[in-house]
Amino acid sequence: MAFVQSSRFLCFPSARSASPLPSPPPPPPPVSSNATSIHASNASLFSAAGWNCNLSSSSSSSSSSLVNCPYFPGISLLLHLQCPMPQRSKFRQLVVVNAARAEAQTPQLGTRAPEFELPEPLTGRTWKLEDFEGHPALLVMFICNHCPFVVHLKQDIVMLSKTYIQKGLGVVAISSNSVKTHPQDGPDKMAEDARMYDYPFPYLYDETQDVARAYGARCTPEFFLFKKSGRRPFELVYHGQFDDSRPGNNRPITGLDLRHALDCVLSGRLVNIVHRPSMGCSIKWHPQD
Repeated sequence: MAFVQSSRFLCFPSARSASPLPSPPPPPPPVSSNATSIHASNASLFSAAGWNCNLSSSSSSSSSSLVNCPYFPGISLLLHLQCPMPQRSKFRQLVVVNAARAEAQTPQLGTRAPEFELPEPLTGRTWKLEDFEGHPALLVMFICNHCPFVVHLKQDIVMLSKTYIQKGLGVVAISSNSVKTHPQDGPDKMAEDARMYDYPFPYLYDETQDVARAYGARCTPEFFLFKKSGRRPFELVYHGQFDDSRPGNNRPITGLDLRHALDCVLSGRLVNIVHRPSMGCSIKWHPQD
C-alpha cells in the first residue's frame, strides 16, 4: 500500500453498529487492488461530513486514532500522522485517503423492496410501500437535512424527481438519522426542509431505523431503484450513486448515473451501467444506552 508523506490511512472493515468505536485493533492486511483514492481540499469537509477525528495531543512524532469514514459506510479508518505536531496543519491541505471498500451488506439485484409504513412529517400522512404499486418503477432515497453531500445535491434531486415523476416514476425519500445525536434531522426540521425545497415526493421519518436496516442503507444520500413488472413485487435494479459530483471536487452535478438507470427502467431496457457506490455521511444510528 502506498502512503502519502504527511499521513497515511489504513482501512479495515468494522462491524456495523451504533455503539462507540472500539480501541484500535491490530493493523489490517494490505489494501486490495480495488483501493479508491478520495481527495479533499480541506479537512473541514471531513468534519462536516461526520468524521470523528480525535487526534492525540501528545508531542510524539507519530500517533493514531480511529475515525469514522462516511465515504465508505461500514469502514473505520486507523489514522497515523507521520509528521511532528507543529506541522500537522498540513492535514488541512490536500489529503489523500487510500481506502478499500468493505463489502456492503446491501440487497443483491433482483431483491424485493422491503415493506415500510412511515409518517410524513409535512402532512402527517402515513405511507406504505403498497401506495406506490401503480408505478412502473420506484426510487427510494435515504437522505437527511444536514449532510453536506445531500445538501450538495438537493436542488438537483428535486429537479430530477420532478422530471421523472412526470414519466411515471414513484419517488420516496426517507430520513433515518437519530434525533438523539442530530436533532437538526428531526421531523419538524424535515417538514421545513420539504417545504423549503418543494419536495415533489413524500419525505418520511424512520424513527426506529428499522427501514434503513431492512434496505441495507448505510449513508446519505443513498439510492435504491426498483422496477415493477405486472403483478410481481418491486425488484431492485440499481443501487448506486447520483453522479460523480461531490462537495469540493468541482465536478458538475449531472445526475448522469441515476438518469441512465431511470431511462433504462422506464423504457423497459436492462440497466447496463456500472453501479458505483454512493458516497456521503454515514447514517447516524441511535446510541446504545
